[in-house]
Amino acid sequence: MPRHAFTFAAITLVVLANSSSVPAQQSQAPQVIPLWDQGAPGFESRRDEPEQHQDWWYKNIHNPSLTVFEPAPGKANGTAVIVAAGGGHRELVFNPEGVEPAQYLASLGITAFALKYRLFREPGSKYTLDNTAEDIRRAMRTVRARAAEWHLDPRAIGVMGWSAGGEVAALVAYPPVPGNTSSPDPIERVSARPDFEILIYPGPLGIPKKIPRDAPPLFLLGAADDEYVANVLFDLTRKYHAAGAAIETHIYAQGKHAFNMGQRSQYVSIRNWPARLAEWLQDRGYTRRQNQE
Repeated sequence: MPRHAFTFAAITLVVLANSSSVPAQQSQAPQVIPLWDQGAPGFESRRDEPEQHQDWWYKNIHNPSLTVFEPAPGKANGTAVIVAAGGGHRELVFNPEGVEPAQYLASLGITAFALKYRLFREPGSKYTLDNTAEDIRRAMRTVRARAAEWHLDPRAIGVMGWSAGGEVAALVAYPPVPGNTSSPDPIERVSARPDFEILIYPGPLGIPKKIPRDAPPLFLLGAADDEYVANVLFDLTRKYHAAGAAIETHIYAQGKHAFNMGQRSQYVSIRNWPARLAEWLQDRGYTRRQNQE
C-alpha cells in the first residue's frame, strides 16, 4: 500500500454542530471514565498531564478514557458500542467521529462510549501500537465487566471505528482477546472480543491476511473514490465472503475520505448513510433488545 495511505487523517472534515442528522447533546455533561484508576500501566506518572484540544481535535492523551452517552430514559435497549475516532494516530477527531456518532447511537437506544486512546504517531510520542491495543482492549473489558451499571447485555457489546479508529477496532477483533482468568483485576478477567463491529472507511492496520469464519459480524462502509482506503473496503469484503463470515458492505461511488456522519457532503447517499447503519443494527436485533436488569 502507498506510504500516504497511513496519513489520511490530515484531510478529515469538520462537521456542522447544528446538523439535523446528529441528535442534540445530552442536557448534562456525560460521564467520563478513565480506563485505569491509577493511569495507563507503565505511564502512570503521565495521567494528570492535560489534553490539548482545539475545535474538533484532541492530542496529548495520556489518561485513556471513555465518555458515556446514554439513551433517553426508557429508550435503552441493552446494546453498547465503543466508538474509536480517527485521526491517523497523530490526533483524535473526537467530536465528528466520537461524540456525534455516539449521540446518534444513543438516539437508537444504544449506550455509546466514545474512546480517547493514546496516539503512537503524534510527534514526540513515547507510545507504540501495542499501547493503542491495550487501550481498546481495556475499553471493551471495562464496558463488559461493568455492564450491570448501565443495564447492558454483556453479549451485545460492539465496537465502531473510523479511519485510523477502524484500525483500533480491528486490533481487538482479529484475533479475539479472551479474558485473563488469573488476573487479580476483575476487569482483566473478561473477554475483550466485540460481539459485532462497525468500520467506517477503516485503515489497513490490524486487518489479518485471513478472516476466521467466527469473526464478529461486520458493517463496513466507505467510498470507492477514497484515495486512502478504498482498497481496504474491497479487500476486507472479499476476506469476509471467503470465510463465510457475516458482513454487510456499503461502498458508495463518490464521497472520498472522512465524510464523518455525512452532513457536509454534496451527495444524498452520503448524507443518508447513518440510516443504513440503523437498519443493519435493527435487522441483527441490536435495537430491539430489552433493557437488561
